[in-house]
Amino acid sequence: MKARVKWVENRSFLAMSESGHSVLMDGPPDAGGRNLGPRPMEMLLMGAGGCSAFDVVMILEKGRQAVVDCEVEVTAERAVTDPKVFTKIHLQFKVTGKSLKPEVVERAVALSAEKYCSATIMLGKMAEVTHSVEIVDVA
Repeated sequence: MKARVKWVENRSFLAMSESGHSVLMDGPPDAGGRNLGPRPMEMLLMGAGGCSAFDVVMILEKGRQAVVDCEVEVTAERAVTDPKVFTKIHLQFKVTGKSLKPEVVERAVALSAEKYCSATIMLGKMAEVTHSVEIVDVA
């Protein structure tokens, strides 16, 4: 896997993935940025949420659960001194579907956290990573 990051101007950087996708990252105005895109550390959180949500949906679909939506709100705390690493990360899953079995949803989230999500498992080497689940039933 490869990625390339190119400085654009000020504190803006264009990140390009090996799969051909790009995203603009930028810093806050007080650091010389223009707030044109997410911060690099925000990208880490978004990647962790995306990785875990991907796993959960795939596991639920393979388990023949009628999942129709999955959202993950990722919150984090950072150290106050440099390097300001994440010290705590919490993933709040909101999984929507028809007659979802709570134990199956909980197991899907646990499997992602413990076995499949390389992003959260890697971040867990430095930060305390926790998760919670809300299930929404649709008729």
